[in-house]
Amino acid sequence: MTGPKLNERPGTRATLRGYHMSASKARVVLNIIRGEDVTSAQEILTGTNREAADVIAKVLASAVANAVTNDAMQADELFVSAAYADEGITMKRFTPRARGRAGKIRKRSCHITIIVSRLDDERLETLRNARSAQAAVSRTRRVASSRRRADQQASLNKRETAAAEAAENEAIEAAANENADNDDADETDLSEFDTVDTPLEDLPDLDVIEGESAESDDATDDAAEEPGDDADSNDEETK
Repeated sequence: MTGPKLNERPGTRATLRGYHMSASKARVVLNIIRGEDVTSAQEILTGTNREAADVIAKVLASAVANAVTNDAMQADELFVSAAYADEGITMKRFTPRARGRAGKIRKRSCHITIIVSRLDDERLETLRNARSAQAAVSRTRRVASSRRRADQQASLNKRETAAAEAAENEAIEAAANENADNDDADETDLSEFDTVDTPLEDLPDLDVIEGESAESDDATDDAAEEPGDDADSNDEETK
């Protein structure tokens, strides 16, 4: 075996002992983050849908905290230099089976260890350039997305304003038409009273009409006075 032993590797470590999970299940997740920088490892663990991912994420956070607090390192300069899981104690249980037999149950445990170290200068410079480029691309996408949403909102507001103006114009036109219908209903239909234009020479003479009316008035007065004259003559005869 070449290279230093696992317990002799340089770096800052954090260990979780006696966790109730088989070492094979923990190793599946540890193999994914081994050799990755701390930021990428945390993102990988966040997106991994396994029970071991949550536990290993806590162990990784503890290792980073130990490096920052005890060894005065920068968190963004660290990477996972070693990650392994050892077999812990195995609790033996049994379950009853047919014909008085017993089935074995092995409740395994493991010890999870994560070691973080500082990146070398060349790799650190490459990582920083990659992060800067990614941040620029991300910012460009965010700006484009924000502008696109602003344009969509402006277009939506414009359509809503046009619809509101159209509805208001329709309401005004409907009110005007209703008022016009009410005015037409209030006006008298003069077409029923048809007038006939009579020439002036065919009209009766006003003097004749007045004379006739005067004669009729005199006749009425004479008729009103006759009873009085009869009464006077009767009085004279009586005397």
